[in-house]
Amino acid sequence: MKTLNLGILAHVDAGKTSLTERLLHSAGVIDEIGSVDNGSTQTDSLALERQRGITIKSAVVSFVIGDVTVNLIDTPGHPDFIAEVERVLGVLDGTVLVISAVEGVQAQTRVLMRALRRLRIPTLLFVNKTDRAGAEPGRVLADIAERLTPATVAMGSVSGAGTRGCAFLPYSADDKAFTARLAEVLAEHDEALLAAYVQDEAALPYRRLRRELVRQARRCLVHPVFYGSAITGAGVAELTAGITGLLPATRGDSAGPVSGTVFKVERGPAGEKIAYIRMFSGALRVRDRLPSGHGAPPPSGLGGGVPPVREGERKITAISAFGRGAAAPAEQVRAGQIGKLWGLRDIQIGDTIGVPPPGRAQHRFAPPALETVVAPRHQADRGALHAALTQLAEQDPLIGLRRDDARTELLLSLYGEVQKEVIEATLAAEYGIEATFSASTTICIERPAGSGAAFEIIDTPPNPFLATVGLRVDPAPAGTGGRFRLEVELGSMPFAFFKAVEETVTETLRQGIHGWQVTDCVVSMTHSGYWPRQSHAHAHFDKSMSSTAGDFRNLTPLVLMDALKLAGTTVHEPVHRFHLEMPADTFGAVLPVLARLRAVPGGPVMRGSLCLLDGDIPAAQVHELEEQLPGLTRGEGVLETTFGRYQPVRGDIPDRPRTDHNPLNREEYLLRVARRVAAR
Repeated sequence: MKTLNLGILAHVDAGKTSLTERLLHSAGVIDEIGSVDNGSTQTDSLALERQRGITIKSAVVSFVIGDVTVNLIDTPGHPDFIAEVERVLGVLDGTVLVISAVEGVQAQTRVLMRALRRLRIPTLLFVNKTDRAGAEPGRVLADIAERLTPATVAMGSVSGAGTRGCAFLPYSADDKAFTARLAEVLAEHDEALLAAYVQDEAALPYRRLRRELVRQARRCLVHPVFYGSAITGAGVAELTAGITGLLPATRGDSAGPVSGTVFKVERGPAGEKIAYIRMFSGALRVRDRLPSGHGAPPPSGLGGGVPPVREGERKITAISAFGRGAAAPAEQVRAGQIGKLWGLRDIQIGDTIGVPPPGRAQHRFAPPALETVVAPRHQADRGALHAALTQLAEQDPLIGLRRDDARTELLLSLYGEVQKEVIEATLAAEYGIEATFSASTTICIERPAGSGAAFEIIDTPPNPFLATVGLRVDPAPAGTGGRFRLEVELGSMPFAFFKAVEETVTETLRQGIHGWQVTDCVVSMTHSGYWPRQSHAHAHFDKSMSSTAGDFRNLTPLVLMDALKLAGTTVHEPVHRFHLEMPADTFGAVLPVLARLRAVPGGPVMRGSLCLLDGDIPAAQVHELEEQLPGLTRGEGVLETTFGRYQPVRGDIPDRPRTDHNPLNREEYLLRVARRVAAR
């Protein structure tokens, strides 16, 4: 049987969880369709999800269509939980992007579509809620072509839009307008088809157009559009046929090399760690051993007796594989399947098991733009709070837990205020901890302003460490992150010392001159040197005469910060793109507020009684605009924001309190690290 790992994606409230329920009901997995409003859906299992009526965590459920097992992954639609979506994209074979027939293309819809097209994930579009008052399928199709992609083909039309009796009317091979549109769109990506289309459009048989539609849809060149209602079931049968007919399902190579990706981690009732894995090839079995750590090579012990687990290895103690409905206990999880693994204490989201899956591009959404300080209401809960937040960071690494020992503070990175509220409620409901959160502050970044180099030589003051390290910092293009490279011979000293320098460079760049993470740079190692293991005659190893990895870890921050100070850094703040719809007569009241919030609006566009406004606004000001907008627009203003870019901070440069040993202050650093001050 073939397997299709399918994602359901959408802007919040477009109806993707309701569509998931309808698909499960149509496949016979559930007898009764659950309700998001009543908190009775299959995939929104968390108490908070049921209370709020939104998806917070991705969830997996399976059903069978013909000879295809569909592993359906329901993902959050609220932008505060975009990290959940990011982790799922890398394990999908295809997606259904849900769009509301009333609201049309929204901010998160555009963010998701850009990612899907960049990663070339085959995608069907489902225009939902055609039964709702205000549904305009024709307008939404034009909206899709203008704001998402023109490479779309409507697979039918809607009758009775805006009523409970609405129906999806699929186009047939006899519909000349449909086949003409199909040929026109497909010819854009196929020269032979284009030549035949130009020569004689009417001579193109529908069978050929259909084959080409399947081929291009599976290559993410064209996106078929279906209409319907998840509530009434209209159009769902046609969408289901499209899922199996137009998206790529595979059998996978269970005999091939082991290759899988961990896309979710959760804790079980007893606190045990459970890893969700998508297998691309090979198979994992109960009692297989996996090396601990990340990017683990293929497991040993496949087949035959399994020797005892050695230090640094973890043994799979149990497996559940998704089949019909929820996951069920299994002896193995095979290529193409999604499974849950127990026993891997060190496993993390994003870990690769075995060889990396071929042809899988990586996408990174914008990082969190906000930070908050979390404190327990009761001091006795301080240790428990740190443990709880550490577990939550396992499930969502982008919350970026930081600990400031000097101020005894815990800091979290966030995407928005809703995420903060969810974490607060989770701490109370699942861990019994009442916590307070400070007002959110904006997370900036630092970029090198130029190049700078520094080095320190072993056994040469003021260097107190048995290591030679030289580093040069150079700026790199925006969006490239940080990169480490060698300008010395790899064989000039033990590999472990180079690894210690590289890891420490990565760690040190998390706090630059002003305390923000340094990015978009290249750090080159220009000098290296060490003392080999030595001992006195007839004596044991003498640390005072021999270099260790610790010497390189301790020296690297000092050298890197000296180089960074010479290069200089500029602090950049996140800026969001905004789209604002408001009554035209309120434009005059909104404009001065936008100016005060340092927003840069474009020209207003009047559409009847509405005024549409696009522009940029600093991320730090978004929340205040959201709070003021209802009063300025009589409650009729609609604001959509998405991350746009980073721009240099104007005016006073914000500093972030340091949480490291402060290598900018040599004396303070050496007192903390080496408990001494180097000679001058």
